[in-house]
Amino acid sequence: MTHSARRGLERLFRRKTPPDKLLTPEIARTLTEISGPMGRQVGVIVNRKGIIRHVILGDHHSILIPDISFYRRGSGRLKGLRCIHTHFNKKEGINTEDLSDLALLRLDAMVTVEVKDNLPGQVCLAYLLPPNPENQQWEILTFRHPGAVDLPFGDFIQELETEIQKSQDGLSPKETEERAILVHASQHPRFEAEQSLAELAELARSSNVEVLEKIWQRVPRYNPAHLLGKGKLREILMKGLYLGATMVIFDQDLRAIQMNNIAGMVDLKVIDRTQLILDIFARRAQSKEGKIQVELAQLRYLLPRLLGRGTAMSRLMGGIGGRGPGETKLEEDRRRVKQRISSLERELKGLSRGRRERRKRRTKEGLPVISIIGYTNAGKSTLLNQLTGSKVFAENRLFATLDPTTRRIALPEAKNVLLADTVGFIRHMPEDLRVAFNATMEELEDAHLFLHVVDATSPYKKMEIMAVEQILKEMDLLTTLRILVYNKIDLLEEDTSASNPETIYVSAVTKEGIDRLVEVLVKRLPKQ
Repeated sequence: MTHSARRGLERLFRRKTPPDKLLTPEIARTLTEISGPMGRQVGVIVNRKGIIRHVILGDHHSILIPDISFYRRGSGRLKGLRCIHTHFNKKEGINTEDLSDLALLRLDAMVTVEVKDNLPGQVCLAYLLPPNPENQQWEILTFRHPGAVDLPFGDFIQELETEIQKSQDGLSPKETEERAILVHASQHPRFEAEQSLAELAELARSSNVEVLEKIWQRVPRYNPAHLLGKGKLREILMKGLYLGATMVIFDQDLRAIQMNNIAGMVDLKVIDRTQLILDIFARRAQSKEGKIQVELAQLRYLLPRLLGRGTAMSRLMGGIGGRGPGETKLEEDRRRVKQRISSLERELKGLSRGRRERRKRRTKEGLPVISIIGYTNAGKSTLLNQLTGSKVFAENRLFATLDPTTRRIALPEAKNVLLADTVGFIRHMPEDLRVAFNATMEELEDAHLFLHVVDATSPYKKMEIMAVEQILKEMDLLTTLRILVYNKIDLLEEDTSASNPETIYVSAVTKEGIDRLVEVLVKRLPKQ
């Protein structure tokens, strides 16, 4: 680059466009005079006050827009920035890459200026459209030269943004809530994808996230860099813009490189299923041990995702590295995370020793232990409360209970037993979470009997039973005696107990079937 070209690029920062103008002939001429002799595209990012915030030097075919994630964002809002850059091919006008940047970054407008003998020629303008019957995503206007651009841009962009915001009126009662689009990509049959998305939606609800849209994409193979193609990501973002989404939640666990790449492309928070579950656990943990276990799982998840320059980390849920540090800062962050993990592991070992001592004391008492297990939100804590008269926290949400609770209960025939509530199971339990909760899950090894609670109203109860059995198999606990109990029968439209007299049906809310369950427990427990 020549000295004069460098000086020309620097002087662009001093230029200013009137707020009601898309661009001025002077700025267009300056861009082409710099761009033409170098044979490289030159661009500027301009805010609504007409101030140039960024100057970009690309190659002959494209420019790379810098990270603008920290600029204005909000429900249904555009970025408040427009990109103006040069093109060398008149026929190209606004190309696919320009439109992709327009949508993915929520720009006010994308403007191209043709370089013609180092002077400005044709000007093309692209802007996003509000929802319309034709499902047209953008409009492209063409002007013969910069002087022919007579668009009152200030008023125009305000009206456009108002129309976009109107399209989502009434969709979200609270401006402060997170609103998400859920994405599932796989080769699975539709019913499996719908089942998985339904569970993801329940997880989102448990984390106080409003679900705006569920998207299923059948893919022959995953894109190693972005999971999905850029075209599909653009479609997702457009829906997010129309609906006022604040995040995209992927049903699949994203690899570190995929997470960084997607977050770098999309002007929304990007999280995956594991992060969502970790967020729920972080909200629910009450005991010291539970909080340590959750933090440990979060840090183990985060550590391999501290890579690259980290400029996209600010759009990932939580996290060290969100400030876009350099390599030195990242190494420092990695070291601190590793040190914190080691510290938490030592603290957890100390708490685990105390837990083992309590288990030994219970063993000496010789009381049988009944562990209530089951898929998350099957009603385990409510059943514990009904059987013991306790007031353990119970709620109709996934993972409402995290901290294990043990209560003594006197059954008929003078049988005293210990009844233990456990954290709910879920398919594809994040490995980091399972490792962190190993100490808690070890309590299942002391159980003389499992009370396997199933949500009788769930359309996916067979899958949920299999998921619980798979986890028991992995823990070598399939040989422990189990009693299968179908809960929530008060919510069933038909009485199924008559057709299946051997199966135990209960309602932990109305007490229906509780007496029969107690009778079965007395018969199945070992004699004292």
